[in-house]
Amino acid sequence: MAEDIQHSQKSNFNGLTKSAKSGASKKIIIKNFKDRPKLTDSYTEDTWMKLRDAVSAIQNSTSIKYNLEELYQAVENLCSYKVSPMLYKQLRQSCTESLDSLSFLKRMNRCWQDHCRQTIMIRSIFLFLDRTYVLQNSLLPSIWDTGLELFRTHIVSDGAVQSRTVEGILEQIERERNGETVDRSLLRSLLGMLSDLQVYKESFEQRFLMETNRLYAAEGQKLMQERDVPEYLHHVARRLEEENDRVISYLDQSTQKPLIATVEKQLLGEHMNTILQKGLRVLLDENRVCELTLLYELFSKVKGGLTALLQAWREYIKSFGGEIVSSPERDKEMVQELLDFKDKMDHVTQRCFQRNDSFINAMKEAFESFINKRPNKPAELIAKYVDSKLRAGNKEATEEELERILDKIMIIFRFIHGKDVFEAFYKKDLAKRLLVGKSASVDAEKSMLSKLKHECGAAFTSKLEGMFKDMELSKDIMIQFKQYMQNQSDPSNIELTVNILTMGYWPSYTPMDVHLPSEMVKLQEVFKLFYLGKHSGRKLQWQPTLGHAVLKTEFKEGKKELQVSLFQTLVLLMFNESDECSVEEIRGATGIEDGELKRTLQSLACGKARVLNKIPRGKDVEDADRFNFNADFRHKLFRIKINQIQMKETVEEQVSTTERVFQDRQYQIDAAVVRIMKMRKTLSHNLLVSELYNQLKFPVKPADLKKRIESLIDRDYMERDKENPNQYHYVA
Repeated sequence: MAEDIQHSQKSNFNGLTKSAKSGASKKIIIKNFKDRPKLTDSYTEDTWMKLRDAVSAIQNSTSIKYNLEELYQAVENLCSYKVSPMLYKQLRQSCTESLDSLSFLKRMNRCWQDHCRQTIMIRSIFLFLDRTYVLQNSLLPSIWDTGLELFRTHIVSDGAVQSRTVEGILEQIERERNGETVDRSLLRSLLGMLSDLQVYKESFEQRFLMETNRLYAAEGQKLMQERDVPEYLHHVARRLEEENDRVISYLDQSTQKPLIATVEKQLLGEHMNTILQKGLRVLLDENRVCELTLLYELFSKVKGGLTALLQAWREYIKSFGGEIVSSPERDKEMVQELLDFKDKMDHVTQRCFQRNDSFINAMKEAFESFINKRPNKPAELIAKYVDSKLRAGNKEATEEELERILDKIMIIFRFIHGKDVFEAFYKKDLAKRLLVGKSASVDAEKSMLSKLKHECGAAFTSKLEGMFKDMELSKDIMIQFKQYMQNQSDPSNIELTVNILTMGYWPSYTPMDVHLPSEMVKLQEVFKLFYLGKHSGRKLQWQPTLGHAVLKTEFKEGKKELQVSLFQTLVLLMFNESDECSVEEIRGATGIEDGELKRTLQSLACGKARVLNKIPRGKDVEDADRFNFNADFRHKLFRIKINQIQMKETVEEQVSTTERVFQDRQYQIDAAVVRIMKMRKTLSHNLLVSELYNQLKFPVKPADLKKRIESLIDRDYMERDKENPNQYHYVA
């Protein structure tokens, strides 16, 4: 076909040239060399432009806009001026350019279009034959199919023609991929031709997919090294969009699936690990929602893509969260950072990962993994965080905001294994809030209690609920006590309020004997007589460390009320009798323990509200210091609350709470072992340990379990089998 087309075009050109030459020899006689036009660069260039246009028109089978005789004469003139070598070279170049792939494709397309028009015309003439005789003979192809078969057999089946056609199409597609503009209608027509002739897959698609694979394999390797991940992802998305557009514009629809699969494999599948290692942490750290969404969409198209992304996502959460939890210097901000991190990850799963359940579950597993790598501390800090939010004076303005924060805290709380640590610290802080009246909202307190009960069961919150019941009962008792006091013949000037606490519900407090004023002692005896008269058989134990009072004081500025702890009260009352007291004198008069006394004096003389003067001045209280009443004290408020340093958590309290949790765990392990052995009677060590892990709700090491088992054997609750040391028997 290619040779036929070329031969035909050459024959036409030769024929036209001979005709032009013949005509010129008859009509144009140049008598003298002087009659010829003068040769200039401009003349030579203009003449060649005309000749080139004529050659192009001949090759494209269009009309020539110049007179053939003039063209012939122009060639003769140029040859006479001995520029024949240049003219021949330019003619050859022009003919070569006209035979490039694009020109060939256009000719091929014209040939195909002409053939289709001819076949349609022939079919319309022989339509009756096509609808009767041909239709009745199933072995005969229709006139249209016959035309396609003839074109395929005599033209497209020619190896050179088919090869050049496919090469030309591939060249045009490669140019378009490189950013050049190509004739899409031409490509659509030629590929439609190959499809109609049923040679599309074997002649074009296989070569096309091979070239696509080669192109994108090289491009992927190059760009992965040159570009950062966000830019690379956008490039991949753009490439996929371009290839889909090619399918819509000129490729056969059947090519879409293998084409897109090839692009995805070479640009994504081959570089998944590199993309994740190089870019996922950056995208998540910078909260690049757009690129994370794109990453998820692209990876979901590649085999194993989402699995790889899921694993990298899980590892990122473990790594980032582990840094928060395992850094002691970040303890103050740990819980807030965890809440912010959880919000951020929730946002990513919802906005970027289409709320995929696998990603949500992986996030939960990762949080549970890293938050329990540091035993006890996260639980303690979460309890303190809750305390800061439920205490009076927190910055959460509305009940709705507080409720939303408590819900978020409960999500983090669910990940903790050692919930008994949380309970211990939460109970201690709740006691302070209730007893000192520091709670921001009773409704919020009860809401939190309800959430804990729903999460951990009634047994977990029974003691906490008991604390609230004690406070309610105390209010009723105090109403009755006030009525009782009104009937006394010798009413007191001091108004006494007592909270009756059930020992098992509340944290244990170290008893401390202090020297109370006689008026207070007398009131205590009156209350004791009143209470035991109503509840016989009970024992009252006073806890001065939890007491507080309101004192009326007169300064030079005027009268004020001081809201202080009981220890602060005992110290201040001494200055009713003395103008100045030493530390030793105060210690002897009040009976307050040395460390507690110094903290109390520090709060009264070194804090913001300095109602006492310390001599000499300084932040720390020493044994040699002396104190006197600060009559010049000024304050804008009438009732002044003096910070109770002793109510703040000390290191000793923290250690004490942790030790108490540890001791409680020992009891729980012992109880679980006895319970299991009582039911099973005989059990191997491994099975017993396995059962314990199932029953215990806190993390425990095998070595700790072994110690408790040994302890129970020593106490004759169980015994080892005489023949098999790893077998245990319950001792009834």
